[in-house]
Amino acid sequence: MSGQIIVVGGGLSGLSAAHTVLERGGNVLVLDKNSFFGGNSTKATSGINGALTKTQIALGIQDSAEMFAQDTTRSARDLARPDLIKVLTGNSASAVEWLQEKFKLDLSLVSRLGGHSQPRTHRGKEMFPGMTITYALMEGIEEIAKKQPGRVRLIKKARATKLIKDGETIVGVEYVKDGQTFQEYGPVILSTGGYAADFTEDSLLKKYRPDIYDLPTTNGDHSTGDGHKMIMAIGGKATNMEKVQVHPTGLVDPKEPDAKIKFLAAEALRGVGGLLLNGEGKRFCDELGHRDYVTGEIWKTKGPVRLVLNSKASKEIEWHCKHYVGRGLMRKFSGEALAKEIGIPVYQLEATFNEYNDIASKKKDPFGKKFFHNTPISINDQFYVALMSPVLHYTMGGVDINADSEVRNEQGKIIPGLYASGELAGGVHGANRLGGSSLLGCVVYGRVAGDSASRYLLQNLSCTTANRRLGQIAGQLAPYQATVSVDPASQKVNLEISWSQQKGGISQYIPTQTSPSQEPTPENKSEAPREKKEYTAEELDCWVIVNGEVLDVTNFLPDHPGGKKAILIYAGKDATEE
Repeated sequence: MSGQIIVVGGGLSGLSAAHTVLERGGNVLVLDKNSFFGGNSTKATSGINGALTKTQIALGIQDSAEMFAQDTTRSARDLARPDLIKVLTGNSASAVEWLQEKFKLDLSLVSRLGGHSQPRTHRGKEMFPGMTITYALMEGIEEIAKKQPGRVRLIKKARATKLIKDGETIVGVEYVKDGQTFQEYGPVILSTGGYAADFTEDSLLKKYRPDIYDLPTTNGDHSTGDGHKMIMAIGGKATNMEKVQVHPTGLVDPKEPDAKIKFLAAEALRGVGGLLLNGEGKRFCDELGHRDYVTGEIWKTKGPVRLVLNSKASKEIEWHCKHYVGRGLMRKFSGEALAKEIGIPVYQLEATFNEYNDIASKKKDPFGKKFFHNTPISINDQFYVALMSPVLHYTMGGVDINADSEVRNEQGKIIPGLYASGELAGGVHGANRLGGSSLLGCVVYGRVAGDSASRYLLQNLSCTTANRRLGQIAGQLAPYQATVSVDPASQKVNLEISWSQQKGGISQYIPTQTSPSQEPTPENKSEAPREKKEYTAEELDCWVIVNGEVLDVTNFLPDHPGGKKAILIYAGKDATEE
């Protein structure tokens, strides 16, 4: 498959990158070491953040990208990267709306998670949002692969092991499948996830955070830092590797309390009003505080810790509760039965509820909680209850990238042809990630990486290819007179069009590869006589100029809603305003 971009990782970020490459007119190869796509993205339970979305506006929520950036910066603390935070938050609304419009996803419910000044975490009415979002992109890419196998290849059970270099440039990837080693060539986007389940011999978790190595994890066993290791092996820079997020609310299975892998109790459960009660039936923290804060308070208090939702709160997030009950991870109690389960008198539990109701009415909490949902809480209600345990959940540490998702080396220089997105991209969340920003980071930086890699691929076409294809553009411009020239010295492609004694010119900068064999030959230059030939649309690649860039839209012709002619009439022309 010529002109391809290689995406390693079939989770939400890799799939977002792949779809973006296709939207930009490129071809894409997606590799994943599992027998299925999805990664940890399918496990995300709370939703995806977006500031100033159409959904928020319809619900009357007053939010902005600036407010979101401020919240993210506070959470990131001293490790905040303003350049990366600006990209994350500034593109959040468009990311959510891309999912809604392109993939017809229901993201109509909006809740407030810990550390957020406004409700901005979007989810649908059913199922876990990570599952529905990621599956929609999976189904979309698989459908395109069936219809247009020349544009998309999907290879599963393919474990990427090595990046291929040509000098300082990444030109491909090596992978193993069925015991055999293969190589593929093209710019590489790594979207391989984190290392919160890296219990391998060369464990990054043990290297950087041996103190939490023995904790259970919510991650699948594929989260072993493969991308981190490949990039560091070729001189890429790692950043903030000690920053591993321990989520406060992993679900404890009463039948298997010591299980190494646990399900996550969505932060949205606390967002709708769930309380955390200790072994004495008392509150001990702001349930909507930052994750590292809540985790720290759980470790300080008397256990076991339980998450408790009254009937109003559980009704608001009903699908989650029923799912957890079905897995035996959550149970339903009356107030009296809950007190007995905790091992305290009913009046003691009732006192906890009454105290909380009073705090909620006055909005003055000794633990600093500011937002109170689904109150008052009555001892005579029915409650959904689950045991909690802190769990390894997310790794903020990753490889050093810039705002275009380009990977940098130890000297801070860009490694040409290499991009990182999703959990692999370090520095995006700083010291602590906000709930709902994992899926957002996957989509935003997956799309940024797809954009950047597509632009890189186009700009690095050889002069020979540019000469040939731009010559074809000239052929499509009949009856106008067109002259195309490629100047390797200045690395410019010049297109001059004349009609009715008037002339117009378009000049486009296209960096070329430096191999001598790819230098344009004299006979290819515009001064040489051009063979006169009639071309049909089927014989030609179709290129148009948009915002100063020459784009190959050949493979998009059959899919354009307006039909081929809607694009062909602008072949070889500036279609920016069209």
